[in-house]
Amino acid sequence: MIVFRNNKISIGEIEKLKPTHILLSPGPGKPEDAGICVRLIKAFFNSIPILGVCLGHQAIAVAFGGRVVHSENIFHGKASWIFHDSKTIYRNIENPFLAARYHSLIVDAASLPEELEITSRTELGEIMGIRHKYYNVEGVQFHPESILTKVGFEIIFNWLNLKISYTNK
Repeated sequence: MIVFRNNKISIGEIEKLKPTHILLSPGPGKPEDAGICVRLIKAFFNSIPILGVCLGHQAIAVAFGGRVVHSENIFHGKASWIFHDSKTIYRNIENPFLAARYHSLIVDAASLPEELEITSRTELGEIMGIRHKYYNVEGVQFHPESILTKVGFEIIFNWLNLKISYTNK
């Protein structure tokens, strides 16, 4: 695994690394201010599996034409019940599960383009996950890496294993 800040690497440098997966991590701010994240998604969505977490999830929505808005409920260091579709990254994951949230922005459901589907929500209906219908691109608003998300390791494991089926298509 190699980690780069989103403003300290170029698309060309990423191409030279030939990554098998790209994980866009959380961070402060809006997707438009997240370095090369949106451009990276547009460059690699059809060739490399991408998982976006929090800001990375929001960047996926923006890259495909969606919008990010202020959430009615601000969550920082709180857990919520997440209800999911039991597919791909949620395969064999309890439903619902508790997950950590650290955000004040959220993907606007009304703005999601046709090629992105909602994969998980909170009990209040807030979007917690999206997936590209045709490519191995997933986003989660919650934080699988947090100790508050007991099934986080399994979610990441599922995503890493999606590469096998994606490569063998």
